[in-house]
Amino acid sequence: MRTSTVRRAGTGAAVAALMAVVAACGGQGGGSGTETETEPTTKAAGASHVAALQQVGKKTGTAQSARIEGTSTMGGTVSMKQTGTIGWADGLSGSLTVTYTGGTMAEALRQGGGDGSVRARYLKDEYYADMGEAFAKTVGGKRWIRYAYEDVARLGGGAGDVLREQVRNSTPEQGVKALLAAGDVRKVGQEDVRGVSATRYSGTVDVAELTARDSALDDRQLAAFKEQLTAAGITTQTVDIWVDKDDLLVKKTERGESGIGAFDSTVFYSDYGTEVPVEKPPAADTMDFLDVLKRQPGIGPS
Repeated sequence: MRTSTVRRAGTGAAVAALMAVVAACGGQGGGSGTETETEPTTKAAGASHVAALQQVGKKTGTAQSARIEGTSTMGGTVSMKQTGTIGWADGLSGSLTVTYTGGTMAEALRQGGGDGSVRARYLKDEYYADMGEAFAKTVGGKRWIRYAYEDVARLGGGAGDVLREQVRNSTPEQGVKALLAAGDVRKVGQEDVRGVSATRYSGTVDVAELTARDSALDDRQLAAFKEQLTAAGITTQTVDIWVDKDDLLVKKTERGESGIGAFDSTVFYSDYGTEVPVEKPPAADTMDFLDVLKRQPGIGPS
């Protein structure tokens, strides 16, 4: 493959990584596996479920960090698995390894000479993706790409808005918020999650039908939640969470329809309160995303 061809493929992979790496952290989507019969939800039971979920949201929010492991698919664009740690004490921070197992993103990375894996570091206002040695050879030896959220917002088609919303809201408690917004929370029962007994809750969100009357979120929270889903092009999603005896999520699944097709993912959470060491990569080994785009005519900021 000629150098120019590799450069185009590698740069294209960098552009595709924009949404794919972010979605990996968010755990957007997810099938729940074997379905279990849900207990009937009376008005009193529904109120009890809401109270329980509000406690879960509080405990998860104050935990501030966790280790995650999951798989995701988004249309024909991305199929991947991810592992690492994330924190949410002050915005999102984290270190993840994302391995692309299928879809156009995996193909782009292979064409660019990569092995299908990308290391990502998340900070409050930016994140960095390590695209590997093959990519580095196409951009002067620099293997890390820096994505400043405000810069990415300059992209056409709303990509920047999606990126910012996904990154700033990619915490375990987002699954709880989705169920509180749904208005049809159901307690499925006790199930085993990797050896841990957990209570499973389920609900379906229809963005067009979300109203404060049916939601357990206040007007401000509901408006922000709807804005997040709309920015991502999500119209419907089904959310299931599994909660342990300490009121902490041990598993979350989501599935539905988004702007790039059907999504489906499963995320496991553990080691709440774990340390999340995140450092910026060396400046000498980093290239700004906008500079990468300049090498790909027709993709740059509008």
